[in-house]
Amino acid sequence: MPKFHGLTEYAAAIAPVINAAHINVHAAAHQAVTELADAAGLTPGYLSDLRFSLPLRPVTRAQLGTIYRYRDTAERESGIQEHLREGTLTDDGALRLTGEGLAFIHRLYAAHAAAADRVWAGTGLPRLAELADRVLAEAERVPGGALELVAPPYEPEWAAPGLLLFNRLAVLRYHRADAHAAAWQAAGLSAAEIAGLEDGPVRAGIEADTNLRAGAAYAQLSAAEREIFHEGLLKLI
Repeated sequence: MPKFHGLTEYAAAIAPVINAAHINVHAAAHQAVTELADAAGLTPGYLSDLRFSLPLRPVTRAQLGTIYRYRDTAERESGIQEHLREGTLTDDGALRLTGEGLAFIHRLYAAHAAAADRVWAGTGLPRLAELADRVLAEAERVPGGALELVAPPYEPEWAAPGLLLFNRLAVLRYHRADAHAAAWQAAGLSAAEIAGLEDGPVRAGIEADTNLRAGAAYAQLSAAEREIFHEGLLKLI
């Protein structure tokens, strides 16, 4: 008997598991990343946050505003200026990686790969990475949303399954973020209003709408594959 009775229920269940698995590798790699940044005299900032995107495509300030919906303009600009001063980004109307920025991202990838191999050892990573890739390939790119700006992720040829899964999960989180934004916008709220919204019927309705929208991405997995994905990710937490 299926554990989940529909895509909406599945979307609600898988979201916190994806987040927790992703955070697990970040936590495991934190010391190594800090040491890398200190040795290079660089700020991880957007290089870390958008490590899976910047090597493939530049980003404008307006697009950063979409990716970081809940961060104010001044905070975003402060991060940009730091990278420009350090020479890891250039600005010609769009923000682009420099060679130094890309080299730092490759070092980040190596640190994340080592962390994933350490904390996710022996947990069927190739299969989970393949399932994540299929979900991500079918996830709706909402026009003007964040997912279309960060997908597909940057995947160098040497990337092992743990690193592939880590970054695919990171990008997949933006699919739910877009679904959530669409839900609160449909409810007539702003980013500031949803951030301050307390628990209650309105928030519950937005969460239900988010799960409905986010669930469609998992339709191309069979029920058995959805359970494999959920149970497999649970083991990574």
